[in-house]
Amino acid sequence: MTAKALPGDPPGGRRAAFVWGVGTLVYLVAVVHRTSLGVAGIDAAARFHIGASALSSFSILQVLVYAGMQIPVGLMVDRLGTKRVLMLGATLFTAGQLAFALSHSYGMALGARAVLGCGDAMTFVSVLRLGSRWFPARRGPLVAQGAALFGVAGNLVSTVALSRLLHSAGWTPTFLGTALGGAGVLVLVALFLKDHPEGYEPAPAEHAGSAYVRRQITAAWREPGTRLGMWTHFTTQFSGMVFLLLWGLPYLVEDQGLSRGAAGGLLTLVVVANMVFGMLFGQLIARHHGLRMPLTLGVIAATAAAWAAVLGWPGGHDPLWLLVVLCVVLGACGPGSMIGFDFARPANPPERFGTASGIVNIGGFTASVITLLAIGVLLDATGDNYRVAWSSVFVLQVLGTVQILRLRRGAERLERERIAVSRVESVHRTAPAPVAD
Repeated sequence: MTAKALPGDPPGGRRAAFVWGVGTLVYLVAVVHRTSLGVAGIDAAARFHIGASALSSFSILQVLVYAGMQIPVGLMVDRLGTKRVLMLGATLFTAGQLAFALSHSYGMALGARAVLGCGDAMTFVSVLRLGSRWFPARRGPLVAQGAALFGVAGNLVSTVALSRLLHSAGWTPTFLGTALGGAGVLVLVALFLKDHPEGYEPAPAEHAGSAYVRRQITAAWREPGTRLGMWTHFTTQFSGMVFLLLWGLPYLVEDQGLSRGAAGGLLTLVVVANMVFGMLFGQLIARHHGLRMPLTLGVIAATAAAWAAVLGWPGGHDPLWLLVVLCVVLGACGPGSMIGFDFARPANPPERFGTASGIVNIGGFTASVITLLAIGVLLDATGDNYRVAWSSVFVLQVLGTVQILRLRRGAERLERERIAVSRVESVHRTAPAPVAD
């Protein structure tokens, strides 16, 4: 089924692309800040004299703050608009990265990552809402996957540029440099970003008090499409996220015996594969919405199979070709998680999309927090047995898959009913008025 234009859709065009580009640039820089620790995990352990559990707490706290902020951020975006929330987010993640650059104690660095996570949390949901306000609904899957590609580009900057800069310039100059990037995008947002095109202002809504908050959250959560989107995000995203965010580099270097350069190359492969899958999934879903569920289950199955092959390989180190396969498959995790927003979007009206997106976005980051903690604890408990530690991914995959299969029928039935109603209403709106005799 191909998506059709809907009445009242914004027109898109070059102006929309420019404004949306400014917003996605903020997201790109936020992801650079978020994933910068992924290439600095070994250096951070040495700098702050900490072990695996304490090292994982950096990313756990950062992602926990991110996940906990998603519903408040969704409400803020629906109430205050994109520009204000993006400016606040850029201010916070820049301040957090600046403090992290100057930190010499574990406690100060931990607090800095929490501030960074709070600012980072305000970017992606804002960019999704920006796209829904500037582009027609039929472009939704492409716009969402396009926004994710900017995040992938941020990951690429971390794995390629920051890893080299870290070992040539050192800790403080590297993280100070990324903080300057945050200040730059803050200026761009202030000068050029607008919440919506002229003539397409959202309908006024009551935004006062706790009653509004309860209504928004309750209404979004009651939609099976929102919950299906959250569990899709939960099950698909976390494996690749944890690999890139913290534990991929130590695993490849310490357990698989690769050099840091070779490990960095495999992390880059994950990011490049992410970009390719993102473009592919966006095109497929924009043309055929019926592919959302097969793609979701395919990503989950492929990820589980790749990890089973890697962790079950007999002997010491896995062959390089198998690690390459794993990294290519992990590249599909991010684009797979974006399908969750495509389940939630048609289930919620535009004035509730920020809140619904926040609920969906909680899924993958909650799973990432659990996995980051589980791997750190299991590594300390087993004397750095990465095979045991990474096996924790299967538990969450089973839980998420059960929930997806439970919710899919109800969500798909309601979506079909809404499409049928909207088609009937569209016919009535466009039918010619009767001519009087």
